[in-house]
Amino acid sequence: MKAADLLETRSQNWQQLDRICVQMSRSWRQRLLAEEVSQFASLYRAACADLALADAYQLPPETVQYLHQLVGRAHNQLHQSKHFETSTWGNKLFCVAPRAIFQDRSVRICFCLFWTVFLSSMFFAVSPHIWPTYCEDLLGDETIQNMEAMYANGLGRNPDADLFMAAFYIFNNTGIGLKCFVLMLLIVPGMYVTVYNAAVLGAVFGYMSRPDTIGRDHFLEFVTAHGPFELTAIVLAAGAGLRLGISWVDTGGMTRLESLERAGRETLPIVGAMMVLFFLAALIEGFLSPSAAPYAVKAGVAILSTLLLIVYFFVLGNLGKRRFEI
Repeated sequence: MKAADLLETRSQNWQQLDRICVQMSRSWRQRLLAEEVSQFASLYRAACADLALADAYQLPPETVQYLHQLVGRAHNQLHQSKHFETSTWGNKLFCVAPRAIFQDRSVRICFCLFWTVFLSSMFFAVSPHIWPTYCEDLLGDETIQNMEAMYANGLGRNPDADLFMAAFYIFNNTGIGLKCFVLMLLIVPGMYVTVYNAAVLGAVFGYMSRPDTIGRDHFLEFVTAHGPFELTAIVLAAGAGLRLGISWVDTGGMTRLESLERAGRETLPIVGAMMVLFFLAALIEGFLSPSAAPYAVKAGVAILSTLLLIVYFFVLGNLGKRRFEI
């Protein structure tokens, strides 16, 4: 076939594909009809074939360049990123994610483990008549003295430092979560770190809650507001890591790499929730916790945070059962 004949027979299809590309780029909010999608796919495949055979057909260089540009534009339209859809993301955020987290056995295991150790440690720390040297054995005398000295003189600090401290808390809190997450890939080290952090935090809360402890009121005033988000984020970090760690052991008949990839996809909602909670906890810890706001305000934030966590993970986690999908 001569080049002139080919140009005459195929140019109309190229022009039609060009018009569809222009239409798609200008009206990205509108979806193509089924027949338009079929026509676009057919024209795109034909243009790709024409480009591949351009040398054999001895097409002019300017035509070959036009085909390159046309195929590139069609390719970009075919593989363009998905636009934000409120309904889809709303379903994933308020239905898929809480259900995935609520049903995850690894999160449940870490939740029970962390809070059992935390509350037990707090009980022993706040009850010296049961185990008189518990805090000294676990925390050490130097740590206890530093904690008392830190909160002995109140919470006041330069407001200009709030933004810096919020950034520091984001870095520090995320570091704790990542440590639990990464070590949980090996399961046993992760379990140890999670239990140790729960025991230390519980002992600190318990000791600083004793009526005779120096700086007791200031400590409670500081930790109350951001505590629910921060502690929950640590649990989620451990749960996400444990989920990946178990995938190395229990592969379900797949290769270890395939099992890890599947667990990674299923863990994304947990990791996302963990990051959001660490961020929120850091903002509260940086701006509200050290402020001169009344304790009633800080306690109200803690209660509201706890209620939001309950609604999101437990209520929405159950309500989203029928619409759950990964």
